[in-house]
Amino acid sequence: MTQKDSKLIVVTGGWGFIGSRFVKAVLENTSYNVKVIDKLTYAGKRIRVYNHIDPKYQMRLQELRKDISDVSFADVAQAEYIVNFAAESHVDNSIKDGKPFIKSNIEGVFNLLERAKKIEGLKKFVQVSTDEVYGDMYDLRGRQYADETFKLRPSSYYSASKASADLLVESAARTFGVPYIITRSCNNFGPNQDPEKFIPKIFKSISKGDEVPIYGDGLQSREWIHVDDNAQIILELTLSGAEDEVYNIGSGFHYKNIEIVNYIGGILGKEVLRTKVKDRLGHDRVYRLDSKKVEGFLGERVYQTLEGYLKDVVNESARV
Repeated sequence: MTQKDSKLIVVTGGWGFIGSRFVKAVLENTSYNVKVIDKLTYAGKRIRVYNHIDPKYQMRLQELRKDISDVSFADVAQAEYIVNFAAESHVDNSIKDGKPFIKSNIEGVFNLLERAKKIEGLKKFVQVSTDEVYGDMYDLRGRQYADETFKLRPSSYYSASKASADLLVESAARTFGVPYIITRSCNNFGPNQDPEKFIPKIFKSISKGDEVPIYGDGLQSREWIHVDDNAQIILELTLSGAEDEVYNIGSGFHYKNIEIVNYIGGILGKEVLRTKVKDRLGHDRVYRLDSKKVEGFLGERVYQTLEGYLKDVVNESARV
């Protein structure tokens, strides 16, 4: 395949939870070819895409098993867009050992930018970030929402590495003219999420009658968005005329952790066996995003609810 024959989006981390749904959205809604670059750690699963798309789309899908820190110019030279989902993202793991987070989330992004700045036909570098870069809103003792100009106040090595990557992207734009978009999304839920993440872990524990660990008082508040809603917005921003901008992506649906635990127990019709555990280091209490900017640019939309998704999962399990 040559650059003149086709349009190409390179998706790093494309076998991950959010990245795979983005790949699916690109293949089903555009004519672009997709090249997935992923080192296939425990979080990367090819079946997330291959088992969930029409086989006809596979002709437009390429893959390369590689760490983003090792990506060469030749690997991405034909890209019109580079969309970076690749990241170490487990906060608890970053507390135990922050080195892999520095390598992937900072050094890896730096390497991608070094390649991107040499691509003549590059239309946009898209960095997928997180609401955690804004830090704990509870520290401010007020119902504040972080917009895109809010100070970055990361609490963990994970969120600090993501904030650092965001700054690298902005500096590459200023110094080398790399066009970019940065998206900062709230918590995602949806199909094929990694089992150690909050909702799959709670769902499995209650289903099996295992004890559910509750960090602290369980009143930590998070905003949740369906992964397909998030992926669709990222795709629209990628292909839009927006350039050199940061966009928060949130649904407006906020839940306390204990509320989600109780709700899952209720729809499963199971008693929830709770066990309190010491709150983890770097565990922020409240995240709140102001997403007016992206709504103003792309228009308001109706988001899939967490309650509806969980009911669908239970109903689907009952039919199997």
